[in-house]
Amino acid sequence: MQYIGNVHGDEPVGRELLILLANWLCDNYMKDPLATLIVDNVHLHILPSMNPDGFSLRRRGNANNIDLNRDFPDQFFPINDDPGAHQPETKAIMHWLEEMHFTASASLHGGALVANYPWDGTENKRKYYYGSPDDETFRHMASIYSHSHHNMSLSEEFPGGITNGAYWYPIYGGMQDWNYLHAGCFELTLEISDDKWPNARELPTLFEYNKMSMLNLVASLVKTGIHGRIFSSDEGRPLPALIAIKGINSTIHAREALADYHRLLAPGGDYEVVATMPGYKSRSTRIMLGEEAMTVDFVMDPVITPINSFLQRGWSCSLPGPHLEVFFILVLVLVSVFLCFLLKRRVVLNYPKQRQTKRSVLGV
Repeated sequence: MQYIGNVHGDEPVGRELLILLANWLCDNYMKDPLATLIVDNVHLHILPSMNPDGFSLRRRGNANNIDLNRDFPDQFFPINDDPGAHQPETKAIMHWLEEMHFTASASLHGGALVANYPWDGTENKRKYYYGSPDDETFRHMASIYSHSHHNMSLSEEFPGGITNGAYWYPIYGGMQDWNYLHAGCFELTLEISDDKWPNARELPTLFEYNKMSMLNLVASLVKTGIHGRIFSSDEGRPLPALIAIKGINSTIHAREALADYHRLLAPGGDYEVVATMPGYKSRSTRIMLGEEAMTVDFVMDPVITPINSFLQRGWSCSLPGPHLEVFFILVLVLVSVFLCFLLKRRVVLNYPKQRQTKRSVLGV
């Protein structure tokens, strides 16, 4: 999971709280059970300031005065589609997501008190509730943060202290929707302080108000959802298969090296989990997910023939793709030449015997 603060330069509270969070985790490891659970089980990445130039200038945009939370490609409108035109901070975040394959993320903002979840925009730019395929899971995540907070869930403006982004006010080119849509990362936008730039004396209090929210959101990755690994049945090889939930139009990939995955899901649901991989028969299983996380492993059977299976085991690592086809052709040519040689040799060896038999017949 990742935490990102100070996306907008004039919203520094998240920047300060993330530094305090990192210090708290280090100071309380092996002392506090929640800190120990997180450090031992979660790869937590903390970026206190995404926009250090904006922070130094005390303004919303970066050094080029661009709003970084409007600089990502958008699913509804053709904006920010030129990779070369993105701001350096945007490029860095996109590369980070592609490299790390985070399960979840949260960016910390200021100016309100609410946990915001996708979608952030609508197809016609109108303001209304527009949920993502994983709307129920996002509502669950947002509620974890809100109800762990000192008073976020008591909001009169936002029932339960959570809101759908498009229902609040639509934005386009935001980081939250891009992370979910393109990186498979479940991201929340957390508005953690009504005052964007409060007095420094208020920071310890703001940290105490948000501390359990930040910790419980991270710990939920361990405590909820499904996780597991995927292997081939023929040789036990890890498979970076695709994991889907029937009825939810959203998929994630198992990691390339270890074929492990973590799929966030709202607890208390009946789900059919499906694993698919080219060259293998799809596998599925039905689960009833309770309040605790569940391990769901898959062993997938190949659909290839036994001879191809043998050849792939022996050569797939060193001769991938078109090189493997060339190898097969060379093998066939060599086998044909060898068979012709054997046939010719047999004809030559049999020829003297045929002549001897013929002479004997003539002598009689």
